[in-house]
Amino acid sequence: MKGKSRKCGYGKGEKEFIMGQINKASQDKGSQNGGYQEPVTAKKIMQEKNTEEQAKKYNAYVENKTPKPDLLKNMGYAFLVGGIICTIGQAFTSFYSSRGMAEEDAAAYTTISLILLSVLLTSFNFYQKVTKIGGAGSLVPITGFANSVAAPAIEFQKEGQVFGIGCKIFTIAGPVILFGIFSSWVLGLIYWIGTLLGVV
Repeated sequence: MKGKSRKCGYGKGEKEFIMGQINKASQDKGSQNGGYQEPVTAKKIMQEKNTEEQAKKYNAYVENKTPKPDLLKNMGYAFLVGGIICTIGQAFTSFYSSRGMAEEDAAAYTTISLILLSVLLTSFNFYQKVTKIGGAGSLVPITGFANSVAAPAIEFQKEGQVFGIGCKIFTIAGPVILFGIFSSWVLGLIYWIGTLLGVV
């Protein structure tokens, strides 16, 4: 007895579903490559003659190659590293207070100790590893500022005392100092005007 032959294939609904999934995947792939269906490579960028199109492909290439940050993970690491630094600072304060220092003196010595510790860790190329993990949690405290001053001085010391250390030491920290002083001046001026007007 001959079996009935069955025509192989997909139904209309199945075809529509499969085509929809293919189109969706194609669109997702295109969005990851700046709207281009084909992956954008450095070779294709160099071969592109149109300057405007070349710029678009370059931006798509950079966007595709740039690692996407995990916000929650980075926030967790920043909270953890920042908390550890603050705990170390509190340990210094408790230690100096136990030696009979006044509260203000203990706070001052704590700041000096954290700066010294940061500079030492920077010189051993360890603080950079902490910053890579902790991000803002290691940059916001005073230890981050100390690192921003010490790192260029260590990096450019081979270029000499003047053109190396002298010129480069405030490359990172310079803007912080400049705008910090300027902001302090503006706030002081506002406070002075407020005292003259009797508002403050």
